[in-house]
Amino acid sequence: MVSRFRRRIVSARIVIWMTIGVALLSIATGLVSTGLGGTGGSGGLYGGFVPQIVRTTASYTGTIVGFLLLVTAIGLRRGFRSAWYASTVLVLLAAMHGILQSTPYSLFLVVGSLATLPLLIRHRHRFERPIEPTTTQIAAAAAVVGSQLYGTIGAYALRGYFDGIDGNDAIFEAFYFTVVTASTVGYGDIQPTRPFAQAFGMTVIVLGTGSFAVALGVLFTPIVENSFSSALGRTTNANIELMEDHILVLGYGQLLTEWILDELTSGDDYVLVIDDDSLVEQLRSKKRNVIHGDPTDEELLERVGIDRAQSVLVATDDDADDALTVLTARQLNPDVRIVAGANDHENVKKFRRAGADIVVSPAFVGRMLVKAALGGEHVEELAEQLAGDRTNRTLDDF
Repeated sequence: MVSRFRRRIVSARIVIWMTIGVALLSIATGLVSTGLGGTGGSGGLYGGFVPQIVRTTASYTGTIVGFLLLVTAIGLRRGFRSAWYASTVLVLLAAMHGILQSTPYSLFLVVGSLATLPLLIRHRHRFERPIEPTTTQIAAAAAVVGSQLYGTIGAYALRGYFDGIDGNDAIFEAFYFTVVTASTVGYGDIQPTRPFAQAFGMTVIVLGTGSFAVALGVLFTPIVENSFSSALGRTTNANIELMEDHILVLGYGQLLTEWILDELTSGDDYVLVIDDDSLVEQLRSKKRNVIHGDPTDEELLERVGIDRAQSVLVATDDDADDALTVLTARQLNPDVRIVAGANDHENVKKFRRAGADIVVSPAFVGRMLVKAALGGEHVEELAEQLAGDRTNRTLDDF
């Protein structure tokens, strides 16, 4: 119980929010330090031990680290392993920047970073999803890289026909020209001076802006879809992979499952797994957390986090299917609490042999009613406990 309580307190979601907090602190302290000229006083917190140029540089680069951390936090939200590696390195860099900035404001950044880093390391097992880009995403990324290479190499080769691309920094200036042109910013500090160079600049505009537009659409569409899915009550892979101590409801029965879901809408994390297309859409319209699939599919159960689940509920109208579901769930997680509903009282022992911890049968209600009618001892108290209402009238009131 203690370990489960600790897992509730420090979950993957808290780690992500702390990472976002470090990112915002890094951006804020970088901007503040830049506004102070990177001084933090006459000699900084360490009496001038950190050189002025280092403090000034750390102010600028600290802001960049903060923005990069925001990007990696999005990757953490989706459970990517690469995002965990990047976040771990960037949080450490944020702490180093806080030290080098040498201002009173940067102390909060140092403390926040050092508090987040061990939590990231401790929960590294929660971020194991590999990046699997689609063919479209790969093509969009290749188009952006290709257009930037085309513009940079072309501008450098034609540097004699440009005003502002020269000297030792010609390569960087060519790249700068390509980025500001393709992004339609166009500061005008680098300009083509000959018709041929102007024609080349127009091709950079067409190819660059086109590739940027396609890339933004391809990369941000899944994020927007996930947001709409969440608004419509649709559980996404990203949401599932961050769940801990949640409840898995495997299968759907007309009698019991809807009551179960009504009890779970008070804020509990749960995932309902059913293998019925029409029923999935119907439940999603009611903002239920539903995943379409076979409740006995081991790969699916692993994907919905049975190894991290607090308990499993199985209560459909088919005892045979339920017994197989209980058996599969128990094999995948020997420690999870499994509660099952048996339609036939004779199957209660079979459910227990399959691995269920608690089995409830509708026949039990019938037996309780008969015992209550016959004045059975303690039946009234049990009925009140099951009903969750101690104010119910007892049999003596009739």
